[in-house]
Amino acid sequence: MADGKIDKERHRYPYCIVWTPIPCLSWLFPFIGHMGICMSSGVIRDFAGPYYVSEDNMAFGNPTRYWELDPSKAVGGAVGWDNAVAEASEIYSKRMHNLICDNCHSHVARALNLMYYDGSTSWNMVTLCFMMLIRGKNVSMMGCLKTWIPALIMTTGMVLLIIFSTVPIH
Repeated sequence: MADGKIDKERHRYPYCIVWTPIPCLSWLFPFIGHMGICMSSGVIRDFAGPYYVSEDNMAFGNPTRYWELDPSKAVGGAVGWDNAVAEASEIYSKRMHNLICDNCHSHVARALNLMYYDGSTSWNMVTLCFMMLIRGKNVSMMGCLKTWIPALIMTTGMVLLIIFSTVPIH
């Protein structure tokens, strides 16, 4: 896909960061999920587990959200973008995965820092989590539902449990 256009049906998101919910974890904290970064061709790279960066097969399913970035903000443009994503993927293919402090978000942050995206080397998992939440777009209505409905059900259930557990029984 040399034209750089998003193709949601084929799951191609050139110059994008993509996100999908992690079952159970995202149901409780819908802003936490699994993240990947796409090459200029739209092929997704994600740090999917210890010593493994997957290509075009996200660990928790197809993206439900994406955040489109501008390749001209990467040092070296499109070539710099692809080189940084490839280098970050090479680095993370030799690393142990840690859910809390060295994870898929860290892989994406490393790629953005390597390409000096938007003049910054301060990208980190907290920034990316926040930016995906506010700047990310839903892939589709079904993607939106997959992201938010489980969290809504869990939250409603917990609220009802709290309410009914405090009501005195006569």
